[in-house]
Amino acid sequence: MNPAMLIGYLGAFILALGILVVVHEMGHYLMARACGVKVLRFAFGFGRTLCSWRIGKDQTEWAIAAFPLGGYVKMADEREGTVAAEDLPRAFNRQPLGRRALIVVAGPAANLLLAVVLYWLLFMAGMNELKPRLGAPPAGSPAAVAGVPVGALVRAVNDKPILSWQDLRWEVMRQAMDAVPLRVDVLTEEGTAASFAIDNLGIPLAAIEKDPLGPLGLVLYRPPMPAVIGQVMPGSAAAEAGLRSGDRVLAVDGRPIREWAELSALIRTAGERSLLFDIERTGQRMQLSARPRIGEEGGVRVARLGVMVHTDGSEAAGMMTVVRYGPLEAAWRALAKTWDTAIISLRMMGRMVSGDLSWKNLSGPVTIADYAGQSAQLGLATYLSFLALISISLGVLNLLPVPILDGGHLLYYLAEFIKGGPLSERVLEIGQQIGLALLALLMAFAFYNDLTRLISG
Repeated sequence: MNPAMLIGYLGAFILALGILVVVHEMGHYLMARACGVKVLRFAFGFGRTLCSWRIGKDQTEWAIAAFPLGGYVKMADEREGTVAAEDLPRAFNRQPLGRRALIVVAGPAANLLLAVVLYWLLFMAGMNELKPRLGAPPAGSPAAVAGVPVGALVRAVNDKPILSWQDLRWEVMRQAMDAVPLRVDVLTEEGTAASFAIDNLGIPLAAIEKDPLGPLGLVLYRPPMPAVIGQVMPGSAAAEAGLRSGDRVLAVDGRPIREWAELSALIRTAGERSLLFDIERTGQRMQLSARPRIGEEGGVRVARLGVMVHTDGSEAAGMMTVVRYGPLEAAWRALAKTWDTAIISLRMMGRMVSGDLSWKNLSGPVTIADYAGQSAQLGLATYLSFLALISISLGVLNLLPVPILDGGHLLYYLAEFIKGGPLSERVLEIGQQIGLALLALLMAFAFYNDLTRLISG
C-alpha cells in the first residue's frame, strides 16, 4: 500500500471512529443534562490531553486526547471524587435508579439512532446496488439440484420482497438462522415466474453465516467480458511480473482464454506455481511469467494475481439497480434494517461464545480501518453504509452484560432493583476486574485476527 493510500485509509478510519465515539458519548451527555446531572468533562480519546475548553454555566470541560480509540463523559459522582454541597442533588450516584439507567442506555441508543438516520438518508437518496440476478450454480450445489436457471432475477425469498443482492444475502442468512426452509421466487430470462425450494437446512449454519449464498450455489450473474486487464494493483504479483492495464490475455500455460471468468477461475485455483501468460499489448504478442500469491477469502485459501477486469461501464450498468424509497417508507426500512442487523450481530456473538462460530470472525481496529478505507474509495454512499453498520456493532457491543461496558452497568442496576439497594463496593470492584479481563481477552483475539489476516494477505 503506497503512502497516499495509507493516509487515506487512516483518515477514513479516524473520521469514522470520531463520529461514532462523539455520537455515543453525546447520547450519555444529553441524557445526563436532561436528567439534571452535572457533567464535569466530555472527552474524545484517552491519554494526554491535546486541547480543551470550558463552556456553559457548569463550565463543562470539553477535551481531545492523544489516543482516539474511545472517549468518556465524567459526571459529578461521590464515588469518584468530592462533590460540592450545592451540587449533591445533581450527583449521578444520587439519582433514582431509572434516571441512571436512562443515562447509561443513551450511549448505545445514540449509536443505533445514528444508523437509522444514515440508512434513512441513503434509502431516500437512492443506493446503487447489484441486481439479485443469479449466475450458473456450481454442479451438485443445492441451487443446481433445485434447478435454478442461469440469469434468473430473484423477486422474493419466503414471500419477502428482494430488490438487491444485499437484500438476498440478508434474507437468506436470516432464514437460515431461524432454521426455515428456503423458497426462492424468480423471474427467468424469458420472463416466466418460477419458484424453487432450496435445501438450506442441509448446510452447516457456520458456513451460511460466513458466506450466506455461496454454499447454496447462489452466485452472482456476471455478463461475459473479454480477458482484458483494467487495473494492476501496486505491489501485486501482476505488477512484479510486468503485466499492464490494457493487456489482453490470450492464453495461460498454453490454454486459450476466451473471457475474464475463465482467467479468474484459473488463477484462483493455480496455487503458488508460476503461470506463463500469452498476452497482446498494443498489437504485439508477448509472454510473461507471473507467480500468484495465496490469500484467504471466506475462510478458503485462493491464489491472487492482483488484477481487475477492464470495463467500459456498460456491463456494470446492466448489473446495477437503484434502490430508492419515499420518506416514510425509507424511515420504516431504516428501522427494520437497523433492527435486523443488531439481532444478527447478537446471534453471531452468541454463537462465538457457544463455539458454534469461529472467533476468527472477530475483527479489530486494523481490519476496521481497512474496511473504512475501502468503503471511502467506493464513494460517500458506501462509506455511510459502512458507518451505519459499525455504529450498530458498537451499540450492540456496549449493551452486552459485561462489567465495564454500558450493559454491565445495566446489569448492576437490575441487581440493585432486585436487591432493593445498591451493591457493595467489593462486588463492584470484582465486577470491574472481570470486565477488564474479558475486554482485554476480546481485544487480544481481535488483534490476533488482524495480524493473521495481514500475514495471510
